[in-house]
Order: sequence, then C-alpha cells, then structure tokens
Amino acid sequence: MPNASLTIGFGDGVARARLRVTTPFEPDLRCLALRFQSSVQRTPGSLDVDIDELLANLVALSTWPQPETVVWDPQLAALASDSMRDAQTVAKRLQAESAAHDELSTEDIDALLGEGWIAPLTSFQRRDIASLASLRHGANFSVPGAGKTRVGLAVFQILRRTQGVERLLVVGPKSCYEAWQNENQACLEEPLKMDIFSRTASPAADSLLVNYERLSPALNTLGEWLSARPAMLLLDEAHRMKLGASGTYGAACLALGPRGRHRMILTGTPAPNGSKDLENLFGFVWPGNGRQKVVQAVGGGDLAQASRALRPLFTRTTKAELALPPVTTTVRTVALPSLHREVYEALLGRFSARATGAEGDFVALGKIIVYMLMAATTPALLAVGTTRHEPLAYQVPPMPVPAGTPLFDLMQDLPSYEVAPKYREVLAIVAENAARGRKTLIWSTFVRSLNTLEQLLSEFSPAKVHGGTEDRDMQLARFRNDPACMALLSNPATLGEGISLHHYCHDAVYVDRDFAAGRFLQSLDRIHRLGLPHDVTTKVTVLASAGTIDEVVADRLSTKVRFMGSILDDPAVQQLADLDEEPSIGGGVDEQDIRSLIGHFRAYTS
Repeated sequence: MPNASLTIGFGDGVARARLRVTTPFEPDLRCLALRFQSSVQRTPGSLDVDIDELLANLVALSTWPQPETVVWDPQLAALASDSMRDAQTVAKRLQAESAAHDELSTEDIDALLGEGWIAPLTSFQRRDIASLASLRHGANFSVPGAGKTRVGLAVFQILRRTQGVERLLVVGPKSCYEAWQNENQACLEEPLKMDIFSRTASPAADSLLVNYERLSPALNTLGEWLSARPAMLLLDEAHRMKLGASGTYGAACLALGPRGRHRMILTGTPAPNGSKDLENLFGFVWPGNGRQKVVQAVGGGDLAQASRALRPLFTRTTKAELALPPVTTTVRTVALPSLHREVYEALLGRFSARATGAEGDFVALGKIIVYMLMAATTPALLAVGTTRHEPLAYQVPPMPVPAGTPLFDLMQDLPSYEVAPKYREVLAIVAENAARGRKTLIWSTFVRSLNTLEQLLSEFSPAKVHGGTEDRDMQLARFRNDPACMALLSNPATLGEGISLHHYCHDAVYVDRDFAAGRFLQSLDRIHRLGLPHDVTTKVTVLASAGTIDEVVADRLSTKVRFMGSILDDPAVQQLADLDEEPSIGGGVDEQDIRSLIGHFRAYTS
C-alpha cells in the first residue's frame, strides 16, 4: 500500500512480527519501540517484536499518529482480532462466577452431539466436553487413559453441528493414529473420512492425521488445507511442542495455529520440565494472553494457588476420578559388580574432564548423559560392535578376569566377565511373572539394550518394538494374543504414548530412565488406564544402579513430577515423586539437570 505509514507483518520466524515505516515516521517507530520489551530495531525503518507481546499490548498501537494508514498482514490481523476476543473470554473464565455461568451444561451434551454420536460417555468426559465446547480454544490435561481422544472428537462434533466447523487436523505422534481411527469408527454413526497425511492433503478428507516429524516440511500444504474450509487444529500429546518457537515442532505448530478457527491441545503431562513448558502450550492456544496468564499465576511461587488460578482455562480428569485400582511403583537399587564399578568411575572421570568448561553446551552434555546412562546399565553398551545395535554376547557362567588386562579391553569384553545386574534383575522379574501367567512390559532407552534383552529372554518369546521396527503391529499383536509371548521390549520414545496395553499386561520394568519426566509419566499409563478391571494389581519396578547417574535422574524426575502434580493440583501425580524403595532380588535436559549432573561429576572427581 503506497500510502501506508506503518505495515505490520510476520518477521523472520513464526514468533516475531516486523513493523516497517516510511522515512517520515521513523521517529514515531523509535517511540513505539519503547513500549515493547522484546523490541529489536534493526534499521531506522523496521522493528521486530515478539508476536505474543504485540498481541498482549495492542493498546500501544493506539498512540500511532495515523492509525487509519496502518496496514496489517491479513493472517496476523485475524490473529490480533481473535486475540482481543480471546482476552475478554479468558478474563471472564478466570472469574469463577462467570466461568460457571458461561459453561454449557453436561445435560445438554447429548442434544449438541446429535443422533449421529453413538458412543457412551463417562461423567467426567461429559464435564470436560461441556467445558471445552464452551471455549473458542481449549486445553485438556486429563491423565493418560482418561479418554482425551473421545473428548476431542466430541468437541469437534459439537462445533461441526453448531458453529460450521468442517475439518479436523490432528497433529500427534504416530502411536496416536490407532486411537483416533478406532474412536472415529466407534463414536460416529457416519465416521469422518479420516486420512493419514503423506505428501498431499486430500480435499475430500474431513480429517487428517499427521505426525510432528512431518509437520515442518508440509506447512504450506497443511496450511492451505486448514484455510480452505473452517477447521479445528488439535495437537495430541501436545507436550511435544513444549519448546515453543525455539523448537522445530513448536515453531511449526505456531505457524499453523492462525489457520485454525479453533485450537485445542491434549496432553496428560503439560509441564514436564516446569512452568516454561506450560507457557509455551498456553501461548499456542491463546496467543498474547495464555503465556501472560501462566507467568502471572506461577510468579507468586504458590503452585496450589497457581493451579486454582489457571483451572478455568483447562480441563483435567485425575487418576482418582478414573477409579482405577492403585498401582504399586517401586525402585530396586542394584549394586554394581567390582569390574563394572571400576569401569564406570574411570568413564566418569573422563566425562567430567570433557564437560569442564562446556556446561553451556547442551548438545555435548546431552551426549555425555546418554553415555553415562548406558554405562550405569553396563559399560559394554559403549563398546563398538559389528553394528551399532549389535546385542551383547553374555558368557554364562562368567569367565575369570585375566590379570593385567587394560581397562578399555575389559569394557569391551565385560559381558564375558560379569552379567549386568540390571539384566539379571529383568530376567528374574520376567521369570517370576511368567510363572504366575503375567506378561511383563520392559522399558529401556537404548536399542542395543533391547536387542540384548531379547536374547537373554529368548525362552519367554519376547516381542520387541522400537523406532526401527517394521512389523510393529505384528509384534504388538503377538504380545497381546500369543500366550507364549510373555514380554514386550520397547522404549518410551516409541511406545510411551498412544498405546493401550492394560487389558494384557500389568507389570512393567524400567531398565533405565532419562530426564524426560513427561515421557516417564506417559509410559507408566500404558498399563494403568480407563477400563482396567478393579481386581487387577498393577506393579511398576524401576531399576537403578547405586552411586551412578541413575540417582541424579531419580532426584530430578522427582522434582519435575512434584512440580507437575502441584500445578495440576493432582496428589496422585505428586506421589510418584517419592517411589518406595525395594530390595534387589536378582533425554529432555534442562539447566537444573545439567547442574545436578556436574554435581555428580564433582562428587566422584574431587
């Protein structure tokens, strides 16, 4: 526009806006820059501002000398208009009386869903649907296994019948596809035409499923599909975008957000590393308002009060509401054999030297953490094999250690001299469970560890699923249906979300854990979820090597889980921060994780 005094559009990234002016208005731009803390004036005629701050402080633009000649990018203008409406809605919701008055009644849900909805709903699902359908955008933080997929589909059905929404784009991990496809068939008399996105978006599809990994390269295609007809954008397992604009997934979700008329997030673990995660999630749902409300609520330090303050902005069904039988979660600390301890401490000294001076290098320290987690299970996992994931060949019974053997050679040949105590524990637990007719789910971060355990547990015909498994459905079917298959080997990154195993398995073992609290909590609920019979005992065992990084991980996970339970006002989550100790019988890294790790180094090298 030739006569525009100020143009407002997107900057270089999805989280930044760029304001441009003609030469006569450069002094006014400098004055405007003072109204925004995030402002960066790169040239006299251009100013970059965080979109969140711009939307939260639109009143600053009222001082512009020629408001009638301000030109907005259409998409950003729509986002600004929505933000102003959402700010009013959020403000009303945070007033308890208004929230209760404006919310739909659970008694109205059946009529709103219509006769085309054929699935039963629990009382807490009805409550969550009523709350979410009362908002333009929403967040469902119900525990894994509470039926968030069904709730999300029901909200879409209501919006489709009452507000003209025609399309649903679901972004989630591949593991969630099965649940969405099953619920689509079970809930709707005439199911949605639901496609899995590959390279093109079918114009005829009512709903698309796409995983987070595919999102970034497909932004233009998916954006056009969302914009072509009124659509709802739903993020399943939304904690995957917890890094916000600084992460690949978060940036892609934020870029798509303005294209959806309605936005919804589903996750049972909304703040795995603290309040910053929650800020980024709310920032996606309510740009310009959500992040600000989290900062205000958490800033006082009273998490119980923060939870009460934010409660009108999200729904949550707790474990207690599911009325599930209790789960017994214990830690078994195993002592390291002498050779294992000697190698671990030698590696610890080496890693400590490498980390010194590089505390700010998260990539380098992340690699060190991975190596140390491997070494806590067995240093042999670090030795180079024929292939990267080659299973360790254990000698049973172990051979005596030859005198004078160099430590590096011992690390490579460790399986010949010592059986890793964690593997010995897993074998004992699986054997004991199998004798009682109970299947066991075994979690390990490392594929090489899974491959090794597959061999050690061969008599129990284990199934195995990791990121490279091509016959995943076949392996899961074998675990569920084959009475000879008494164990399933997997890692939380692959099966930690979206899969239900509670009808087939009631025992889980963690060979190792990393610092990802959300992934730990998500994986716990694969075998403890809605639909579990009341007479079933669920048992989870966490293995930890004494005096190793396992203890640092346990301490940090306890802190993170306790925070999440407090911010969600959920005592059941907080209790998981203090696992019971049990005697032996047989990454998502943040700055505090790094400080704890450095402390572990110093304790052994000082």
